[in-house]
Amino acid sequence: MTDSAPGLLHWPRLLRMLGDGEHPAAPWLALAAGLTLASIAPAQNKTNIFVATGPTAGVYYPLGGGLADVLTKHIPNLNATAGTTDGSMANLLLMGQGKADVGFTMADAGWDAFKGQGKFEGKQLNVRALMVLYPNRMHVVTVDGTGITKMSDLKGKRVSTGAPNSATQIMAYRVLEAYGIDPEKDIIRERLDPGKSVDAIKDKKLDAFFWVGGVPTPAVTDLGATPGLKLRLIDHADAVEAMVKKYGPLYVKDAIPARAYPGQDSVNNIATVWNVLVADSKMSDQLAYDIVKTVFERKEDLVRVHAEARNFEYKYQTPGAAVVPFHPGALKYFAEKGIKIN
Repeated sequence: MTDSAPGLLHWPRLLRMLGDGEHPAAPWLALAAGLTLASIAPAQNKTNIFVATGPTAGVYYPLGGGLADVLTKHIPNLNATAGTTDGSMANLLLMGQGKADVGFTMADAGWDAFKGQGKFEGKQLNVRALMVLYPNRMHVVTVDGTGITKMSDLKGKRVSTGAPNSATQIMAYRVLEAYGIDPEKDIIRERLDPGKSVDAIKDKKLDAFFWVGGVPTPAVTDLGATPGLKLRLIDHADAVEAMVKKYGPLYVKDAIPARAYPGQDSVNNIATVWNVLVADSKMSDQLAYDIVKTVFERKEDLVRVHAEARNFEYKYQTPGAAVVPFHPGALKYFAEKGIKIN
């Protein structure tokens, strides 16, 4: 976080022109200067925060933009901006570098960062949960004509496991591992975000892709609505048992309902992990409190940005869903609402 001061550079020059007050207009100009400087004084204390989101074709990006807008409008002297990233891992790394103040992440990536393991080995972060957001549903996406109807059919195919430094990549590897598929040997692996994956499928340069995100995800909707292509989502809920056994209770069996996307005729049985809004432990308790309070009070504003905001519920604020410890400022807000977390 940084403090910003307005770029008004002309008052010192004006006051020098006034000299020692001998100019006949000096009293009035001095009074005007004083009033104007007083009126801008609060801006000098404005706090800037950066919200790290995700790819433009996902859900983190629009929700993060809506979040930044709501926080700026409703928390005094706060200016929040949001920016696109590759997703959870990138967001956490940016926070570790002091380049982001708030970030969206999947719980499994947040846990790895908190513990300093996996992709975060040697890069342990003091990350804290502000709130649990919504379930992040794994999509294994293809279209008719690729020969892919089940997970084992991915072998030998051109498959994107998600963008580099994304939590999609972490979870995709774990799903593949559960089915005995080595992403380095058994598939022709690409590393694309959902938007680029959809473009590649349309151009017949890719057979399938992994994406973990909210429902609906704009890129998947786009693919399903493409004339001449029939969307197919591959069941993989059977992977959850093996994933939980190896990585802990981070994942649950879930389903994407039929017709969530154009051309999706049946229920898609999947693995799901929670999304969490996180901050560094160094964030002030007051700012953390204000952020969480504002999100819940302005929830309907965020629902208008994306329907997944309907899942911002008190009942989901549990240690098991967040995985990483809650920030003290968040705990204060939830305690005021009668929610016992720890």
